[in-house]
Amino acid sequence: MASESGQGSKNPERVVQIRRCACVVKGGRRFSFAALVVVGDESGRVGYGYGKGSEVPIAVEKATKQANRRLQRVSMQNTTIPHQVEGRFGASRVVLIPAAPGTGIIAGATVRSVVELVGIKDILSKSRGSSNPVNLVKATFDALAKLRTREDVARLRGVEI
Repeated sequence: MASESGQGSKNPERVVQIRRCACVVKGGRRFSFAALVVVGDESGRVGYGYGKGSEVPIAVEKATKQANRRLQRVSMQNTTIPHQVEGRFGASRVVLIPAAPGTGIIAGATVRSVVELVGIKDILSKSRGSSNPVNLVKATFDALAKLRTREDVARLRGVEI
């Protein structure tokens, strides 16, 4: 379900999931759609959005707008992450592990879409628990938010490296 399109926004976007919801009414079923979209600039900024609408393009547009408003910076070290980290959301757990250059992105489709749009090229990951894409994306963002470089830690502690 991962697709890319760049209409209307300067950042690449990836549709992670589209859900169809049915509301039973007198004349039959009325369908609505929900879209989960990840947006990133591939150089350390990424965000996600969840939009709902009566048609798929409307849901994707709403999700993309929300994702662009939620962009956040991620600490990176060359083409990987500074250290191993675990993110949690609901019953989903995501473990991100730094990898040597040339390893590539070893991750499932949902985590891969987030990590690629951050700009990380080499990483290992493992997801445990629930495989619900919405929760996996939120758990991945939780993990990315916990990342700290050596410089960040030194600045917070008030010491020099």
